[in-house]
Amino acid sequence: MSLTTTTHPFISDAKRRYTLFILVLVFTSSHVDRQIMGILGQPIKESLLLTDTQLGLLTGIMFAFFYATLGMPMAMWADRGNRRNIITLSITLWSGMTALCGLTQTYLQLLLARIGVGVGEAGSNPPSHSMIADLYPPEQRATAMAIFAMGINAGIMLGFLIGGWVNEWLDWRWAFIIAGLPGLLIALLVRFTITEPPRGYSEPNVAVAQPPKFAVVLRTLFASAVLRNVVSGGMLAAFAGYAAVIWVPVYFVRIHGLGTGETGTYLALIIGIGGALGSFSAGWLADRWGSRNHGWRAWVVALATLITIPFLALAFIQESATNTMWLYAIPAILGTAYVGPGFALIQSNVPLEMRSVAAAINLFITNIVGLGLGPLSVGILSDWFEPTYGTDGLRYALFLVPAISVWSMLHYLRAGQHLRRLQSVQSA
Repeated sequence: MSLTTTTHPFISDAKRRYTLFILVLVFTSSHVDRQIMGILGQPIKESLLLTDTQLGLLTGIMFAFFYATLGMPMAMWADRGNRRNIITLSITLWSGMTALCGLTQTYLQLLLARIGVGVGEAGSNPPSHSMIADLYPPEQRATAMAIFAMGINAGIMLGFLIGGWVNEWLDWRWAFIIAGLPGLLIALLVRFTITEPPRGYSEPNVAVAQPPKFAVVLRTLFASAVLRNVVSGGMLAAFAGYAAVIWVPVYFVRIHGLGTGETGTYLALIIGIGGALGSFSAGWLADRWGSRNHGWRAWVVALATLITIPFLALAFIQESATNTMWLYAIPAILGTAYVGPGFALIQSNVPLEMRSVAAAINLFITNIVGLGLGPLSVGILSDWFEPTYGTDGLRYALFLVPAISVWSMLHYLRAGQHLRRLQSVQSA
């Protein structure tokens, strides 16, 4: 679908698309540096003699706490300052800290370096969301956000490929160094090749007010039944998604005895390429079906989640690695379907002067619960099951993922019902 607008001719469609492309590169870089931990989890565990709970802390709550908490002040800065420059600073920091992970020798050093990655990534997403919302009008926003969300899949693909094969050819420390350094080039592209768009550019008839206080944004966000359910659904979808993307690579290496290169290549293909198509399709369908029935802007996500649940449950009871791979392909393809429609619903349902902070509040909740507690919960359960089931403890711990997905789906169903009701009121 071609994304074009006819408002304000001084920003061309080519410039608009280029800006979106660069922001996708930024999002891709952040997920290379974040998700590479998944494919390197088992070699790091063996090298540093860690428990699964320690590994869950390393990949989850400690990273997420700093990433999510610092996202708030960074977003308030983004609603008042130059978003392009904030993104430049952020990507420089997280790329440098990722490379620094490769120089660590102890668990504490690696933990502190991963916290540094989280601090850097805190300043990227909210200003990116705000810029995209300024460049694309509401009727095209879910598609634009879905294209942006494809950076998750591209990042996982590159992170798993780099991490998996560099670990086998060299070791896990070199994988961090090689993954981190390209982000410094992307930071230069952001600073010197994209332009900060005017606030409210895609909605020229909407007055731009002064950015409000944080408490006002918080009340506005949670006063909406639609957004309460979108945030709750996204939080739970992220819990299931991050738990899977961190622990499924470990599962293939530990339970099925695959190498990190083989595992990384398989997951890179289905999550990277298949997942990108799933993300884009969800956003495109949300715009297309939602133009007639607004409920489908959320029901698209509920439908995608419903499809994944039985495949997830069946994948973790297979004795064959091949069967597990085939069954996990569907959840991998549809696992990020919630991102584009969810981001778009938040940006389209708050005043434009609140967009960065509203995005940061959503990301705070999503990442504390999803990124923070998802991997950690599976790690704790795996250690708890291990005395009884041995290495199969991880298999049983991963059944938490489809259970949480059911809960997430129910929130998107409710959000769609509220959207449909609002549409009926507005058209009456």
